[in-house]
Amino acid sequence: MGAAYFYHLTRNPLDVTLATLVEKSLGAGWRVEVRGRSPQTLQRLDASLWLREGFLPHGVAGGEYDAEQPVLLTTATGGNGAQCLMSIEGAEVSPEDIAAAQRVCILFDGHDGEAVVHARTQWKSLTDAGCAAQYWSEESGRWEKKADTDDKKASET
Repeated sequence: MGAAYFYHLTRNPLDVTLATLVEKSLGAGWRVEVRGRSPQTLQRLDASLWLREGFLPHGVAGGEYDAEQPVLLTTATGGNGAQCLMSIEGAEVSPEDIAAAQRVCILFDGHDGEAVVHARTQWKSLTDAGCAAQYWSEESGRWEKKADTDDKKASET
């Protein structure tokens, strides 16, 4: 069973953070599913990943080789046997998604009030369902773990 890692973006844009996390996930030997809500955002991320320095093999869902893509950008669920799911734009993540993955990354824009509220709702819903979760912030200028469900359990005793 995996865990949900919540990434509260306040300094770097989605494109930069996503590329970093995808690179680390591929380095761990995982296939990655990037699940979003908007085909336009996925197209923009596709272009961004091709233009960045260094090669990150990926594709946008709907192609002939979806199942073979190391990184699949999609608005649907599944398609490439990913061990790591990255949720953007508030795409839904279920306890079953977390159970099936090595890691689930939920990236949300800290400057968007609705995105923050949605992430808090996701945190509560997933942790109430028994999923392990961690909260990461880049507010200090580097990524730091601020809380996880073990911290929550310790504070409740």
